Amino acid sequence: MKKKVLAVLLAASMVAALVGCGSAAAPAPAPAPAAEEPAAAPADDAAPAEEVAEEAPAEDAGGLIKVGFAQVGHESDWRTASTKSCQDVFSEANGYDLSFVDCDNDEAAQKEAVRSFIEQGVDYIIIDPIIATGWDTVLTECEDAGIPVIVIDRTIDDSDKYVSWVGSDFLTEGKAAAEWLKAYAAAQGISEINALIIQGTIGSSAQIGRTDGFQEVADREGWTVLDKQTGDFTEAGGQEVMESFCKSYAGKFNVVVCENDNEAFGAMTAMDNAGVTYGPGNDVILISYDACTAGLKDVQAGKITADFECNPLAAPTVEGVIQTLQSGGTPEREILVPDNWYALADQIVPFAVDGKDMSMIEVTDAVIEAQY
Repeated sequence: MKKKVLAVLLAASMVAALVGCGSAAAPAPAPAPAAEEPAAAPADDAAPAEEVAEEAPAEDAGGLIKVGFAQVGHESDWRTASTKSCQDVFSEANGYDLSFVDCDNDEAAQKEAVRSFIEQGVDYIIIDPIIATGWDTVLTECEDAGIPVIVIDRTIDDSDKYVSWVGSDFLTEGKAAAEWLKAYAAAQGISEINALIIQGTIGSSAQIGRTDGFQEVADREGWTVLDKQTGDFTEAGGQEVMESFCKSYAGKFNVVVCENDNEAFGAMTAMDNAGVTYGPGNDVILISYDACTAGLKDVQAGKITADFECNPLAAPTVEGVIQTLQSGGTPEREILVPDNWYALADQIVPFAVDGKDMSMIEVTDAVIEAQY
């Protein structure tokens, strides 16, 4: 028996000598399991070595849960808040080892980031998809690697190979903005709506939902949507599109819908330069989405007439999904985070979406202070 143990230890030391250089996945204590179960090991010593390598990442991380997060980019205040939320929640102090990649709105780079997480052997992958399609192949790779994927914020429409999606209902956001506009216009005695829409990144679920939701009500009410173009969810994009709109539709529009606050900031600059007034009591009703702190300040200042929130603080809910998986449970397939709608007191009017009464929050200093 002693000879067998010595033989196993000698073989293990030879394997360690061969793979020790450049292999962070083979910790020093590897020989111990082989010595305990020599009868179960075949003549080929490769099997025990592979088993040790598979278990090594958790040991190397000090028992931390390894999470990879492929973020869209940094194009907006909303995105910055979303990133910070994930970094705060998935911190080492909370028991996580986070690998974060800012994909800078590059679809190919985002898929490569996911593949790099697979190579790193992370425990979970979080994706905020830049666009909704083109994901099945890489998600199949995640599935084959046995790594659960959680989709956050935007949705994936061409694959079901993820465990949960956590985010906002973009279609409802679009409908809410339009239903509010209908009620507000009636209260103001405005009988004709001629709208311009500055869309988000084309093909993203946020753009699709907000555009389709607003358009559904516009079609039903017989409104005119003069034009819609993408500003890519950026301030520069919003300004560029609005400058073009001001030239092409001068004097013809009374509503501007921006699919996020940063686009609205750019649109306001363009309208200022063109001499177009906006906000309550002025030429143009300006509607925005996201309701970031800066956006709510513009509501309070009488610039943005109404702002429809998309909550970026989904990371705590995502952590709940991971903890459910860690305990062997099955998380919900779709989890909505709560959103709110905001305006000043005089712009708050009763309205409903799909038969459900909506409520709005009056923007005050305290509300702004509490916002992301």
